[in-house]
Amino acid sequence: MFFVAFSSLFTSLIFLCYDWGKAKLEEMCSVQVGVKRLTSWSSGKQDASSVTECPYHRALGFESGFVTSDQISSSNQDQYSGWYSSWLPSKARLNNLGFGCAWLSKFNDQNQWLQIDLKEVSVVSGILSQGRCDADEWVTKYSVQYRTVDSLNWIYYKDQTGNNRVFYGNSDRTSTVQNLLRPPIVARYVRILPLGWHTRIALRMELLMCMNKCNP
Repeated sequence: MFFVAFSSLFTSLIFLCYDWGKAKLEEMCSVQVGVKRLTSWSSGKQDASSVTECPYHRALGFESGFVTSDQISSSNQDQYSGWYSSWLPSKARLNNLGFGCAWLSKFNDQNQWLQIDLKEVSVVSGILSQGRCDADEWVTKYSVQYRTVDSLNWIYYKDQTGNNRVFYGNSDRTSTVQNLLRPPIVARYVRILPLGWHTRIALRMELLMCMNKCNP
């Protein structure tokens, strides 16, 4: 097993763990810099809500296809017809290419959202975002909502002052921007709510899941 490093926009050192025998990406893991407190977490054994920072992260599977199309939805999805039918929320996959390579919102205002159903309550630790692959369109900033069951109200992810946190996104069509959730969130449903955009709301993305060790 080998580790290939690439630089991050933030204070983490990101490692891609490859199994060269299978010649595919197995896990995405992150080694945090300057972590002061880490609570060991293992699903079903300890309280994930006590984790203040994640020692490692793995990709949920937008890019790999592990996340299925029925897990990704958006506002006004029932109005996606004609040209827009090629730009469905299920196209919002990191590094997606070709025509229909991203989610494009039919409407460009702050009432739009992209929603992910994780199928079970999980610990979400970060978000990766890109713009549309074939045009200068991207999300420049967004907020995050989450909940554990669909009968509960949505909760905004807050900053240290108690305000809804604004996450800063992309400035071009190709770069990947990483935003880590410190602390991570415990949720089944996650929403990305665009607050600003260049030309139009366009998004490719990946969710990062919290791990207590890197298991490639």
